[in-house]
Amino acid sequence: MKILSLHSWDISPQEAIRVQKALRDKIIFDSSFKLSGVKKIAGADVSYSKQENLVYGVVLILTYPELKVIEEKWAVKEASFPYVPGLLVFREGPSLIEAFEKIENEPDLVMFDGHGISHPRGIGIASHMGILLDKTTIGVAKTSLTGEWKMPGNKRGSLSPILKDGKEIGAVVRTKENVEPIFVSVGHKVDLDTAVGIALSCSIGYRLPEPVRQAHIYSNKVKTTHGAFEQPTLF
Repeated sequence: MKILSLHSWDISPQEAIRVQKALRDKIIFDSSFKLSGVKKIAGADVSYSKQENLVYGVVLILTYPELKVIEEKWAVKEASFPYVPGLLVFREGPSLIEAFEKIENEPDLVMFDGHGISHPRGIGIASHMGILLDKTTIGVAKTSLTGEWKMPGNKRGSLSPILKDGKEIGAVVRTKENVEPIFVSVGHKVDLDTAVGIALSCSIGYRLPEPVRQAHIYSNKVKTTHGAFEQPTLF
């Protein structure tokens, strides 16, 4: 995959905030993106080894609509950026970039375990990485990061808006009855209605949509077996 190099990862938190503010203006809200044209979806996630200060970034490629994993790639990097809420992309980005560079099956869209524009500065990991990857991206998070919202109904597909300063920045979505909802937001090159529809279409009996659920499982597996783990491409 071709990945844009728009900034250094070796910067201070103050510089990182300036990078976020500059990149925020590059986010594209595209209502023309259609799920009907999607054949491959990527799921991306990271896990941490606190003892070794390592970050394991993983990317999985799934077919759509079958949601079958056909490729798995991972990379590990030392966490050189401090843990600062709202700036986690600067800890997690380098390992994810390296994992994406290994991908052979280029995805039509990428789903991140994290936020898109539902972020204090309007640019979470899904938006930031979407700009660098020049790909349609969606943020799917397990917890709220900013904004005001109400709990949606219990029925699958129920949702409520996430509002900040009177603007809708995401949606709280119930993907399964009697299970906590997820927080969906635009990453890049998509609109919120389509992002919610994609998240629901990829939710097949679990709280998390399959691309991020599988990426989460794989990231923990990689962390546990690092050093003896091979990276097969599945066919």
